[in-house]
Amino acid sequence: MIDSGATSCFIHPLLVETYRLPTYLHPIPKKLRVIDGQEIDSGQITHFTRFKCTIGNHTKELECHISNIGNHQLVLGMSWLKKHNPQISWEKHTLVFNSLHCSNNCLPAPAVLELKAVEEIPTPYQEFSRVFPEEESSKLPPHRPYDIAIDLGPREDAELKETIEKQLKAGLIQPSKSPMASPILFVKKKNGKLRMCVDYRRLNSMTKKNVYPLPLPQNLIEKLQGAKIFSKFDLKAGYNLVQIKEGDKWKTAFKTKYGLFEYLVMPFGLTNAPAVFQDMMNEIFQDLLDVYVIIYLDNILVFSLNEKDHKAHVQEVLKRLQDNDLFCNIKKCHFHVKKIDYLGFIILESGIEVDQSKVTDAMNWSTPKNVKNIQEFLGFVNFYRQFIPNFGNMAQPLYNLLKKDSVWKWDLAEQQSFEGLKKCLTSAPLLLQPDTTRQFYVECNASDYATGAILSQRNSEGKLAPVAYLSKSLSPAKKNYNIFDKELLAVIRAFKEWRHLLEGSELPVQVLTDHKNLEYFSTSQSLNKRQIRWANFLVDYNFQIIYRPGAQNKKADILSRRYNLVPLEGGVENQVLLKPELFIASITPDQEINDLIGEAIYEDDCLKEILHKLQNKEKVLDWELREGLLWFQRKIFVPKDDTIRNLILESRHDALAAGHPGQARTLELVSRSYYWPSLKKFVNSYVSHCKTCIRSKPTNQLPVGLLKPLQIPERPWEDIAYDMIVGLPVSEGFDAILTVID
Repeated sequence: MIDSGATSCFIHPLLVETYRLPTYLHPIPKKLRVIDGQEIDSGQITHFTRFKCTIGNHTKELECHISNIGNHQLVLGMSWLKKHNPQISWEKHTLVFNSLHCSNNCLPAPAVLELKAVEEIPTPYQEFSRVFPEEESSKLPPHRPYDIAIDLGPREDAELKETIEKQLKAGLIQPSKSPMASPILFVKKKNGKLRMCVDYRRLNSMTKKNVYPLPLPQNLIEKLQGAKIFSKFDLKAGYNLVQIKEGDKWKTAFKTKYGLFEYLVMPFGLTNAPAVFQDMMNEIFQDLLDVYVIIYLDNILVFSLNEKDHKAHVQEVLKRLQDNDLFCNIKKCHFHVKKIDYLGFIILESGIEVDQSKVTDAMNWSTPKNVKNIQEFLGFVNFYRQFIPNFGNMAQPLYNLLKKDSVWKWDLAEQQSFEGLKKCLTSAPLLLQPDTTRQFYVECNASDYATGAILSQRNSEGKLAPVAYLSKSLSPAKKNYNIFDKELLAVIRAFKEWRHLLEGSELPVQVLTDHKNLEYFSTSQSLNKRQIRWANFLVDYNFQIIYRPGAQNKKADILSRRYNLVPLEGGVENQVLLKPELFIASITPDQEINDLIGEAIYEDDCLKEILHKLQNKEKVLDWELREGLLWFQRKIFVPKDDTIRNLILESRHDALAAGHPGQARTLELVSRSYYWPSLKKFVNSYVSHCKTCIRSKPTNQLPVGLLKPLQIPERPWEDIAYDMIVGLPVSEGFDAILTVID
């Protein structure tokens, strides 16, 4: 706006923020008064800005005060008008910059600025003035033959009407006047019928999450030790058996063609619904859980050793369901059976199998076309990885496609991995149900590329039968481990994977390995830092390492080897035969340290949000996740773990090749590769307390003189020595002794 009544030029703060204009502070804040002499409500003007302003061909640097000037973004006042003195045509609504100042400073030649694109509608078209409204139309358009239709199929319409009528009659929903509402959608059930669902994604994004943990299906199955008879109960509309808290019902509103409704009971789709429901079920069956009942949400499984006990167990479960007004779907319930499907597994007296309906789904899985397809497939087969002996190695080509900055490339190796995983599910072995009262056997092996392990127990025939399989590939860092450490890593991985079964075992776990030197690990007095750390981990376990020749250890050996992991064009890779610490030319055993950092970052609560974003491919300024490490400004970020930080300082300061440098040099060596908050303070403290440095540090004081004996005194009490003995037990009110020697 051009305002001849304004003494200066003004700009709205929103415009400054939008274009990120530079701002400057007024030495003395200025007061702004309107035409009647009153000060403006927005207060004093404290800042101004400078920028180049172009009007047509007219360009000049402009200085404006920053102030809230209402609906106008820019006001050009008298200070601008006096300097540029434009010729204004009130009739044509134009400005002409033809002053001497503009000719010399602003314009290559006189220019004209059109203030309006079109002054008026040309005369021949005046009758169509309604086509050119000055303001946007505020009324609805008329109905036309082209009105868009959003038709639901007859099935959807019928299901929607039936569901609403049924839920209204049952008192599950009621008409609503909520100011917000969620849309609905339909999903197909197993029997082919449709189910109406409410899309609560927007509501869930604003809801504070309930962190009550859901049980892991695999852990639940492991509670069925020795069970021979089963009954399963499926709650009918389980979530609808929990009421919505008063005051929160309006938040569940959903909109349909039949009106707006809200739930009185907990619907499917709410983010906290599973946690709330699991909490309720665990509370009701608290004393029965893991004794003869396991529960996953609305699926209840009762297990027993014999028919007599099972009848009593089922009666107790049904009584509690009845007392708490919880109802079951009889069509989905099973009573007194010896084979049952539960959470995707087939459970028998003799063990656990893969549900064949899931195998059919896997065999019909089409070849992945993108990363998302890979994630979906791996998520499915990963659920059954305990049944797949070579899972880690077999799935490696597919996991490589998920790496950051990985180029999509579907070749023979990826296709073989995909088909191999599907085939493994069709021939998945029967797994024994673990029994913690009996002895466990862990068969371990390591190759140059992976580690493998089998958890076993003896079956009814006295033969070793598998309980679970484990196979994991080695990272580039771990491939550099020497042979002993690779074999020991296989043991460590197995104990970590099956910790809940092996820890606290009364009978010693028999660790079977084809690496004879491992037998002496428990009694060895010479361990490197990595082995010391692993030894501390194994202290909690009762185990015995037993050597078994390679010819007898073929099962575990297969898990650690696969053709697609063996290097091509050059044969076998170089192996590390000497321990890393024997190479003194290197200052830093960084690989070992980086392995520790890679594990510790996931245990630091302060890093969880950053890691979550990076794992979801979100960009975080200055941060990145690669090679299993968290990087900050191109340096490895070290989490809050003094053990790891001290190891880094040892490698940069104490190591033989480091030579105990001073504070500045040590800081420079550490900061080349690593970063953590207060790094300088930590380094300075470490160096200043280094005992070797303290002993070797030269002194700036004069040398201490020779000790001289005292002269022989000529009389008593001429030279005396005294001392205090303190901290004694109190005796007659005293706890110290003063000794004086003449």
